[in-house]
Amino acid sequence: MKAEKIIKPANGYLMLAIVLILFFGSIALSIQQENAVYLIISVISFVGLFGFILVNPNTSKVVLLFGKYMGTIKDNGLYWANPFFRKKTISLRASNFDSERLKVNDKLGNPVMISTILVWRVTNTYKAAFDVDNYENFVRVQTDAAVRKLASMYPYDNFADEGHDEDITLRSSVNEVSEALEKEIDERLTIAGIEVLEARIGYLAYANEIASAMLKRQQATAIVAARHKIVQGAVEMVEMALAELSRKKIVDLDDERKAAMVSNLLVILCGDKEASPVVNAGTLSH
Repeated sequence: MKAEKIIKPANGYLMLAIVLILFFGSIALSIQQENAVYLIISVISFVGLFGFILVNPNTSKVVLLFGKYMGTIKDNGLYWANPFFRKKTISLRASNFDSERLKVNDKLGNPVMISTILVWRVTNTYKAAFDVDNYENFVRVQTDAAVRKLASMYPYDNFADEGHDEDITLRSSVNEVSEALEKEIDERLTIAGIEVLEARIGYLAYANEIASAMLKRQQATAIVAARHKIVQGAVEMVEMALAELSRKKIVDLDDERKAAMVSNLLVILCGDKEASPVVNAGTLSH
């Protein structure tokens, strides 16, 4: 048998009453009749006490008889089955797994620290019990392997200045990376009869040896982007100022004075510090 088989044994409450009646009744008869034969019934009924199976909500019992798979009990309640059945409990609840932080190389070869949060549950008790040695350890190992593979498929960040213009990155493409991770883990855990409910990156950062350098790089990229925006705005403001002066004919500026005005405005608008005003008490020529 290679598939899960759902079974429902006899009602445990009814069998409990029968077993207790047989056990105590046979003892009473043996004393009353002074016949030890009735003790055989008490011994058999005592053995029957080992046949009770208690199944809690969202758990299951996989039962075997001398190494042969007999079926799985998934309905919660008290049941009675063959006392020689061996029972193995498998939880059907959703479980969380927070992996350790792994040091791996991304697509560009940069070392990063990454971990994942996985939500999973068993859907096929036969596969979980017999197709893998330890399904909980199997989840941990395969999740780590999937995370390592995923990290090597995408860069940590998008560095367009080096020609690495990637659409999907580990840092910015959270939804896409989580979907790819969930698909990868689900394919690996199917053999164990496990369903992946959710998988996402729990921790992501550069490794310690390059974290400082990458932080400076990110800061430099942000400064360059900000400067580009400032210069673009400053040029537009200078262009607007010259156009307004010309339109309203406030002052007549030749090319040399326009160049000086443009230079002064750009210095003021693009400078890091506030400009210190200088009062010219003479003419424009002095």
